[in-house]
Amino acid sequence: MRKITALLSTLMALLAALPANAERYRDRSVPMASVAALDLNRYLGKWYEIARFPNRFEKGCVGVTAEYSLRTDGDIRVLNTCRKGALDGPVEQADGSARLEGPGQLSVTFVPWLPFARGDYWVLYVSPGYDLAVVGAPKGTTGWILARTPEISAQKRQVAEGILTKNGYDINKLEDVLQK
Repeated sequence: MRKITALLSTLMALLAALPANAERYRDRSVPMASVAALDLNRYLGKWYEIARFPNRFEKGCVGVTAEYSLRTDGDIRVLNTCRKGALDGPVEQADGSARLEGPGQLSVTFVPWLPFARGDYWVLYVSPGYDLAVVGAPKGTTGWILARTPEISAQKRQVAEGILTKNGYDINKLEDVLQK
């Protein structure tokens, strides 16, 4: 009986953590296009989160970075790091994996044993120098502007916001991410 109660409690906690009515920041009637060719080797490495659409898993996070590296099984390691509340706040990390599903289209999970816990991660734009990227999801519940440096120029920001707008996102709901 205790095992069943523990199992039910675990399942209830997992279901409660799922985004039941996550806000959508994208007009899904607008076609979304990922990059036709993503040079994964150039995409790997550290990215700084410049701006994002609010989401529950990054609430209170500043100084956010994402590091991508190849795993021995062919998937991509995704190591997200955030500082809670302030740039000198406690460090929290999420270690996940991604797999390429199509041109510029990845699926990511931070809970590999839960088959339905994968999320779409589409690279909508990457600059020729691979120093600026725009990422989104067809459902429109997430989206990010990423850069290789903690700050970007106004011109690069304008390019990134233009890509989001072209893909149906409401850029008025973007929030800047405090970096060093």
